[in-house]
Amino acid sequence: MSTESAIRDSIDEAATTVGSLWPIHSFVTANPLAGFEDQPFGEAVEQAATLLGGRGYPSARTFKTALERGQIDKGILEEELTEAGYEDDPETLLDRLAEAADAPDAVNEAADTARDHVDKVLTKWLAAFLDEGSAHWSMPNREAGFYTVFRGMAQYDSDIPDGGVIADLPESPIEAIEGALQSYPESQWMPILEEQLAALPGWTGFIKQRAEDEDAWQSMYPISLEGYLAARLALLDAVDANIEPANDVGNANPADTIAQAFLRAWEATYREALVGTVAAQSQSVDNTDTSGSRPDAQLVFCIDTRSEVIRRHIEATGDYETHGYAGFFGIPMEYQGYDADVSVDACPPILDPQHHITDVPTDDATQARHDRWSGMRAAADEVIEILEANAATAYGYVEAAGSGYGLSLAARTLVPGRVHGLVDAAAELVPDYHEFCDPLVHHQHTDSGDLPPGLTHEQKVEYAATAFDLMGFTEFSRLVVLTGHASETANNPYDSSLDCGACAGNPGGPNARVLAKICNEGAVRAELRDRGFDIPEDTVFVAGQHNTTTDEVELLVDDVPESHSDDLDQLHTDLTTARENATTERAEAMGADSATGVTETERRAADWAETRPEWGLAGNAGFVVGPRELTSGYDLDGRVFLHSYDWSTDPDGDALEAILTGPMVVTQWINTQYYFSTVDNAVYGSGSKVTQNPVGNIGVYQGNGGDLMAGLPLQSLLIADDEPHHQPLRLSTVVHAPVERVTDILADHEELTEILDNNWLSLTVVDPTQDHRVFHYEGSLEWMAVSEQTKTHPGMSSTRAVADD
Repeated sequence: MSTESAIRDSIDEAATTVGSLWPIHSFVTANPLAGFEDQPFGEAVEQAATLLGGRGYPSARTFKTALERGQIDKGILEEELTEAGYEDDPETLLDRLAEAADAPDAVNEAADTARDHVDKVLTKWLAAFLDEGSAHWSMPNREAGFYTVFRGMAQYDSDIPDGGVIADLPESPIEAIEGALQSYPESQWMPILEEQLAALPGWTGFIKQRAEDEDAWQSMYPISLEGYLAARLALLDAVDANIEPANDVGNANPADTIAQAFLRAWEATYREALVGTVAAQSQSVDNTDTSGSRPDAQLVFCIDTRSEVIRRHIEATGDYETHGYAGFFGIPMEYQGYDADVSVDACPPILDPQHHITDVPTDDATQARHDRWSGMRAAADEVIEILEANAATAYGYVEAAGSGYGLSLAARTLVPGRVHGLVDAAAELVPDYHEFCDPLVHHQHTDSGDLPPGLTHEQKVEYAATAFDLMGFTEFSRLVVLTGHASETANNPYDSSLDCGACAGNPGGPNARVLAKICNEGAVRAELRDRGFDIPEDTVFVAGQHNTTTDEVELLVDDVPESHSDDLDQLHTDLTTARENATTERAEAMGADSATGVTETERRAADWAETRPEWGLAGNAGFVVGPRELTSGYDLDGRVFLHSYDWSTDPDGDALEAILTGPMVVTQWINTQYYFSTVDNAVYGSGSKVTQNPVGNIGVYQGNGGDLMAGLPLQSLLIADDEPHHQPLRLSTVVHAPVERVTDILADHEELTEILDNNWLSLTVVDPTQDHRVFHYEGSLEWMAVSEQTKTHPGMSSTRAVADD
């Protein structure tokens, strides 16, 4: 093998330990330890602790609080501690855990000073080079690539010492890396490069993602991990820093086994309650006769945990049936809104977009009104942007604007709820895109970049059939509402983290409109009937969008016949009632007066000083795959992803395979990001919003520089200092299907068995073909049958899992 190939292989291997980081304007949740998923969870957090410096388990205080609140069953905890070899009482063990966390780490101050200087220089260069449109003065010559720019301009940076490799960098970054590694044996190359990539994991994770995705910014201004490493190693040489890798990788914290036992007990307590609910309902689902019944409407929501709350309240208002489906509605598309400058991916990051969808105006008068008002708004936004970029101009503007500008600032600060009402009123003057545009879903024989515009007839039929297959849809009401979701916040760099994760951090309404339009096509419906989906002539598909901040569900009504106007009116009324009840629950969860649910959530949406507009997916802990009847009527506290699935309509297991290889993987990503952002927010999260600074439209710093913060802010996770609102538990997945079918799917997908065998999540099956027995996945495609012992649990029935004799 050539030296160049060996270096490239070492870079590729080293890069696996750094998680990919997406730009904050298209926030994608991901496991920050994704590169360690080929190892058992315990070993992974040990190595990550050494490499990245992050803690891998909840604190002693967090465990103590959970124990006091009854979230950890004392009997289960006793079993876990005994199995781990501990005989001391839990309080003593928690004290030992706290003492271990407070123990100081050995620090090499001289080495850290040199590396800190290199980090400071690099973050300055990376922020300037990787900027995505926020800088008014861009770095020159960026189109040549990062390494070339660094090589040509480093001599003008007074923070970079003269001499050393930096003075005469070769043209190729691989040559520069080779020069830095030449005095070390090849066996040390990977550890050296791994340590250097882990020094600034946020920046390197972003470089890794952009290089892999090859987006428009990468095409214009290319950067690679090898170019970054070449610059970093040259800087380290310039400051005489030692790059020899540390030898303490994998040294376990002896207190970790205590934390592991507490964590397993906490997870088992939650899992048994969830499994108990599903198992208890499984029998009744089989015995329920739904023939002849037709609900007033069926509403399909994203599997997002926030949907559980609004679904529960909608079902309580009338004869409504709700379903769960991945929020991109199965259509891997790239979407460009009517007045958007660029397209955005509207599908999960594990998929590549296959179609380009645009909005096409269909109502000239409404379009003209939209253009007139939005043009005025765009001009105002441009003025504000200029003011923000030019302090002198800003002072002059405020002085000239006088009291009017001051009153505007005061209103947004002191009465944001009133501002929300004014914004709603203004929105009526500016028609939304869906009022005068249709998504162009018909295949166009024109070129639109790399993706074909629209969908062919065959593709439309396939996407609709797949949706119905995965959800087990066999009967249809007069109205079927496909409901995407989006958030509404002000002054929030993390706004996309609250949008639809299945749409790559974008609103899900456009995807819902596409599928609704497809399902309303006569030719598509005719072929669907041939496939066994008997859609009545009076069934109309309607798109909607759930505002997760205010719980308002907006119906994106498009050409609904007059015959359905009464149905729509009643649905609007009931959605308003459901919203009032759901916001009461959400307001209370955020520590506000539950009697002010709607006004409180609207205030949070409009308040530019609000650090917690909503909880997002905080609390997520479970994923149920099965019919809604398994969980309907139960308050799951907005903690469970719910994917509709009917095993009896899926004889070959194809639909279940798609769910386990797609949504289950994505929910595990979400769960682990919330987990690690909670247990060590400084390393895996992003700290307080109060001290964050956005950089380059790509991420945030803490303070005035440093590494890009990779995870969620404190306000998305904690209700108060050192008091998590999110309970950091690994995901508990419960599947309602024959256990043999699940086993066959796992056997065909090594990537699933890997994360299950390594305990990154748990999997339990309730088998309706074996008298509704429960089977818990033990590893290596083996299951443990468990018997049921019903006991009470707040909000859910529960089972106590014990091995069958």
